[in-house]
Amino acid sequence: MKILKIQTLRGPNYWSIQRHQLVVARLDLEDFQLRRTGFYQNLCHVLPSLAGNDLTSRNDIDDGYFLATVVKDIAIALQGYVGMQVDFGAVRATVEPNIYQVVFEYQTEEAGRYAARAAIRICSNILETGTYATHELQEDLKDLRDIRLDGQLGPSTESIVAEAKVKNIPWLELGSRAMIQLGYGIYQSRIQATLSNKTGILGVELACDKEGTKSILRGSGVPVPRGTTIRSAKYLEEAIAEVGGFPIVIKPLNGNHGRGITIDVRTVNEAIDAFDMAQEVSEEVIIERFHTGRDHRVLVINGKVAAVAERVPANVTGDGVSTIAKLIEITNQDPRRGDGHDNVLTRIEIDRTSIDVLARQGFTLESVPPAGQVCYLKATANLSTGGVSVDRTDEIHPENIWLAERVARIIGLDIAGIDVVTEDISRPVHETDGAIVEVNAAPGFRMHTAPSIGTPRNVAAPVIDMLFPADSPCRVPIIAITGTNGKTTTTRLIAHIFKQTGKRIGYTTTDGIYIGEFLVEKGDTTGPYSAQVILRDPTVEVAVLETARGGILRSGLGFDACDVGVVMNVQADHLGIGDIDTIEDLARLKSVIAKTAMPSGYAVLNAEDPLVAAMAKDVVAKIAYFSMQPDHPLVQNHIQQGGLAAIYENGFITIVKGDWKIPVAEAVNVPLTLGGRAAFNIQNAMAASLAAFAQGVKVEEIRQGLSTFVASSTQTPGRMNLFDLGKFHALVDYAHNPAGFKAIAEFIQKWEGEAVGVIGAPGDRRDEDIIELGQLAAGMFSRIFIKEDKDLRGRAPRVVADLMRQGVESVNPNLLCITILDEAEALVAALDSAPTNGLVVVFPDKVDQAISIIESRKSKIAL
Repeated sequence: MKILKIQTLRGPNYWSIQRHQLVVARLDLEDFQLRRTGFYQNLCHVLPSLAGNDLTSRNDIDDGYFLATVVKDIAIALQGYVGMQVDFGAVRATVEPNIYQVVFEYQTEEAGRYAARAAIRICSNILETGTYATHELQEDLKDLRDIRLDGQLGPSTESIVAEAKVKNIPWLELGSRAMIQLGYGIYQSRIQATLSNKTGILGVELACDKEGTKSILRGSGVPVPRGTTIRSAKYLEEAIAEVGGFPIVIKPLNGNHGRGITIDVRTVNEAIDAFDMAQEVSEEVIIERFHTGRDHRVLVINGKVAAVAERVPANVTGDGVSTIAKLIEITNQDPRRGDGHDNVLTRIEIDRTSIDVLARQGFTLESVPPAGQVCYLKATANLSTGGVSVDRTDEIHPENIWLAERVARIIGLDIAGIDVVTEDISRPVHETDGAIVEVNAAPGFRMHTAPSIGTPRNVAAPVIDMLFPADSPCRVPIIAITGTNGKTTTTRLIAHIFKQTGKRIGYTTTDGIYIGEFLVEKGDTTGPYSAQVILRDPTVEVAVLETARGGILRSGLGFDACDVGVVMNVQADHLGIGDIDTIEDLARLKSVIAKTAMPSGYAVLNAEDPLVAAMAKDVVAKIAYFSMQPDHPLVQNHIQQGGLAAIYENGFITIVKGDWKIPVAEAVNVPLTLGGRAAFNIQNAMAASLAAFAQGVKVEEIRQGLSTFVASSTQTPGRMNLFDLGKFHALVDYAHNPAGFKAIAEFIQKWEGEAVGVIGAPGDRRDEDIIELGQLAAGMFSRIFIKEDKDLRGRAPRVVADLMRQGVESVNPNLLCITILDEAEALVAALDSAPTNGLVVVFPDKVDQAISIIESRKSKIAL
């Protein structure tokens, strides 16, 4: 048993529209012997959570499916054991014996991939030996826990992302400095922990300068401790006198998480030790007066107090029997405690500070404190050092609320954590001899979202409300286009139409990624990475995304939902690749685009393609049909019910809704249709017009877009590029499947002259598909030049060419058919022998090369 291929999906996909994070493993069961009862009993002994699975009582499924399902269940269970609760999974047999696709959900991508491999190891071992060693299972679980810790978002970030999801705001990890993008395109905001793109750099810099912060606040009449900074211990006694004598606090100027801080220092010797410890963190050290009282964190977001927490330093309570070391061990066994920020509470670690703090209380780690005696272990109350938090939001005095909100504004922070020392937060600070001891940029949210005691506070909600005020957009319009043929032309045409609105358009095609008028990246860019390049760009106002089958299969969509999902057609192409073996499989794959259209948006569907029209039943968006047949029954019924459609009527591309019709443009005046002769481009123009209209583009702007979009080598390279070479014409089109060949055949039939073909096929197509292309070509051309792609995609040289010749000769054995494997040489030969008034049609692998050769001929004619 082995995994042949493993993929991780990150968006709406072939398996699920709602479950975006899936592992897809192609599993080869090889030769296996399965005694189902004994096997499952042994498995449940290793993983007790699988006991009771209904598979044990089902004899109606074959052993291969049974075993593949077990692998899926183990992968899900392993993740659950380490706190990553997932439940979705699926198994599908392929056309190959003993080969299955196993699909399951993940929370952390690397953990999902690890779980797949571990599930295979466990299953194989139990098949071979009847068990799986306990230490190996524990090692697997430890590895998964480590991966989870490394891969998960921090608690503050996670809370903000979770709130964004609740409010249907999309998010993306930017892959640098732990930054998260919320929203798409021009409407995006960014966060890094609890810093936002609205956070001012001056405020952050000031908050990081603890002495500067106190100086600004003192000058504004805010109660702060008296303090000074020194760089050498020789100035220590002078600094102590300057702040008013003992007790004092000594802390590093540029510290965080409580590192290097010593509080309630009462002697010179203690001060010297504390100074040395602080200087290990920062060269400059703060000496300030120590205010007695309880430590409170007041969280201010967008100028308003959002939550208040009292922070209690890490401590244990004596039982009269156990040593402090043992009490710490018992405390750390609390399931709420974990490493770092993984859990609600953090494990208590003993360090030099802990020893010093205990010594001040008259204890060591071996002391046995009396029952009820609280023994503090840290000088500060930071949660990251094992402290606990108590929610005090409902107790804070209104005057203290006013003070905290004022402090946040004085420092200039949109999100501020204000540390207040006071005996009683329900009384004004000035009455308790309290003080503002620190102001923090990027304050942690964990103490508020998951307090140890008290009511959890949703402090992420005001962050989201600040970044995206009520009724403000968070998404740019997304128009996604898929289909077997015509999607690139339609994508470019939709982008061109939207440009008439004056907005900056980002779009992806098989030719490259474009933003406005500029090419960002050249190549076949129709997958999720390319989509996210557009959606991450802060200048993009509309996204038009060509979406090919390969990207959906490999990674899922690069966006969570679209406003308009356009499905052009579904034709036999790429079958037998990626376990998409039938045209029905292909239709289901392409339906992902239609299913992802939001309820407020539209799915634009080809009414004449039964597989596309059938997608309507699974769509949550509104439906808009397009058809070359104005009286198509499906379209007419849809219109009668008030639906939106585009039809081709009396030579006009026409938009229809209910009782009214709007003739948008006459086809002969739309350059893309080549005078109305390219019927498939009329269809493309209808789909594009409908998609734009559904998004509120004015008819005048749609008409302008149609009339100025030319099927040229600049606007649509490789898509119906017609070149006048004087005595004959040349046509470049990237048709590479039967439907594409048939569409060109319709155009050739309207051409007054002889047609010559330069044909080829991708090597990863099935033999019968390549033969069919040869058969179609035999009915289209009076002379044929067969060439091969440079990338043979696993085929040996001449195999594809011979299959195409076989197809040609099966239809017309007397047709002149010349094999020239090099594409450039084949094209030159065809051009050299072109008949007068004829048409040389090339289906290129290298579009740029073909256009360059033809353009050079055109230049020579001009000379």
